[in-house]
Amino acid sequence: MQKIPCFMAYDIRGKVPSELNTELAYKIGRTFTKYLKAKTIVIGHDIRATSEELSDALAKGLNDSGADVIDIGLCGTEMIYFATPFLNADGGVMITASHNPPEYNGLKFVGKGSIPIGYGSGLSEIEKMIVNDDIGYISEQKGKISKIDVMDDFIKNLLKFYDASKIKPLKVVLNAGNGCAGPALDKLEKLLPIKMIKVHHTPDSSFPNGVPNPLLPEKRKPTIDAILENNADLGVAWDGDYDRCFFFDERGNFIEGYYIVGLLAKSILKKNPGENIVHDPRLIWNTLDIVQNEGGIAVQSPSGHAFIKQKMREVNAIYGGEMSAHHYFRDNSFSDSGMIPFLLVLQLISDENKKLSELVNQMIENYPCSGEINSKIENPAAKIEEIKKKYSDGEMDLIDGISVKYDDWRFNIRMSNTEPLIRLNVEARANLELMKEKTEELLKIIRS
Repeated sequence: MQKIPCFMAYDIRGKVPSELNTELAYKIGRTFTKYLKAKTIVIGHDIRATSEELSDALAKGLNDSGADVIDIGLCGTEMIYFATPFLNADGGVMITASHNPPEYNGLKFVGKGSIPIGYGSGLSEIEKMIVNDDIGYISEQKGKISKIDVMDDFIKNLLKFYDASKIKPLKVVLNAGNGCAGPALDKLEKLLPIKMIKVHHTPDSSFPNGVPNPLLPEKRKPTIDAILENNADLGVAWDGDYDRCFFFDERGNFIEGYYIVGLLAKSILKKNPGENIVHDPRLIWNTLDIVQNEGGIAVQSPSGHAFIKQKMREVNAIYGGEMSAHHYFRDNSFSDSGMIPFLLVLQLISDENKKLSELVNQMIENYPCSGEINSKIENPAAKIEEIKKKYSDGEMDLIDGISVKYDDWRFNIRMSNTEPLIRLNVEARANLELMKEKTEELLKIIRS
């Protein structure tokens, strides 16, 4: 079958207009309605310069196929996950390219109840229908568009995850990266006793400070500087559509998402013993230890939101976490959120009466990790096979790329589902030097 370049593993993402444009967005609207047999679809968009034109084209396609559109306007991806079941819609579409460069845009899809629609769960069928010009007839009874502001309802829904009365008057640096998080934080500011120090706060489609992606070390400096200048208790930064948040301790140290997974799992299991916790296979030892020690059950899933959400539904997990800073919650339609972890960590710091560094330092010492290291190479599949042969003496797991385990260290290597990259993660048991040594060893092979 002919491929449409912007159809990816989890969503649609491509350069505008060469790979994604209003014509394609219109066809997607027509096809999405037909595929879901939908009567009502929620749509929203991020701050990107091309988001509104793509949103308008998508809405026209949905309307022409007979579906009513509820447009919630500028929002974060998690607001689509919230609004789709809240408004009893048949599906939802978020127009965003998250942390991709400004020339990109994309679409993320969910069905009824915010069940994800990825390439293995509907997106490939939508692609096939478009390629075969099977986008359905224009309906005699066209749909209508209604614009609804769900921000207050979204903020109210967050209340079930935290208790503001238990949060101390912390001083917190918040970096919205000129993405979509600012308006939600402004609403939360009225409910929280914290002092917010806002960095790159205003949504701005020109991204004057670069596209927000706190996973890149060079994007962390403004948050770190603000923490140190203001003697803040912690810092939090979001990506463009704020479905991920990233934490910095009171000294300005970036905390790998891996340890936040452990922190949240521990906190949640203390209140909900015996529950299932889903995790990805890239970095696992810290999570396994914590879940076991707290009386929970650890369940492994391939990386990626579609896989994690599916596994969570299968085992009715209360929480799922990826080291890439995606955090999923059963009481949030099994969806990921960038606001809930922020609120939970605020309350955890307050409840424990400890600094963030004190909450994570033992984890970091017990299981030092490399963090995810990306390498762009010409033939990723061949390189992975080479590594598979070289480390064949280790205990191997092929659930997502290749994970290889030895007694005192392990690694995971996988091809990106969204970019032409190999992604490497290495961890060791209480041996920082060994972790560094093995990371260098693997990078030398990958990049040779």
